[in-house]
Order: sequence, then structure tokens, then C-alpha cells
Amino acid sequence: MSLAQAPIRVDKELADSAREVAPTMSRSVAQQISHWARLGRELERSPELNIAAIQAVLSGQGDFDALPPKEQAVVRAQWQSRMNAILGSLRLDKAFRAESHQYAEVDDSGRVVTRPSGHPTATS
Repeated sequence: MSLAQAPIRVDKELADSAREVAPTMSRSVAQQISHWARLGRELERSPELNIAAIQAVLSGQGDFDALPPKEQAVVRAQWQSRMNAILGSLRLDKAFRAESHQYAEVDDSGRVVTRPSGHPTATS
């Protein structure tokens, strides 16, 4: 199998984004992901970006405020990506029920509903 045909796994958020953008750019989903990968590769090679400083901040070893604006933008994009992944997997309703906490949420109609401790919801 040639490298161009090698299957890879990508996260759902990336695949969904590519599926949404690809038609507007006259690309297939695979072509869109490849395009983004090439852009990322070139960003990492760019003499205008200090990748080591970006990686230091992302690993908690560097100072975000000391980065120039371009590097800060890269870090913020990575942080947003990480937050989206975390938020997508959160199920606080289950955690609160398991710990017998009362909580409030917005129902499908947009009304605030208070759930008593241990109350099962429709999203269980």
C-alpha cells in the first residue's frame, strides 16, 4: 500500500470539521485533512514561530505572556482544541447523580430545571 493510501484515524471533531469545510474548498474530506496537515507541518517549520517555546507553554513549562502574538495564537488554538475535547466528554449529570448532588440544567425547551439528587435524566 502506498503512503498516499495509508489509512489513518483522526478524531471526530477534526473529521466533522473537514466534512463541513471540504465542499466549500472543492476538496474531498481526505484532501482537506491532508491540506491541514501540510499547513501544520509548514507552521512547525516556519522560522517565524518558535515551536520550542510553544511546546514549553503547552507542557506547563513556559510563560504564555512572554510569547509573541503569533505563538500566543498557536497556543490558544491548541488550548481551545483541548477544551473542546474535554467538554465533549463531560457528563456532569452522571457524576452529580452518582454523588447525590442536586443540580440545575437547561432542558430541550430552554427552561432551567432543578434536578433533585439522584434524579435520572433523559440523557442517561
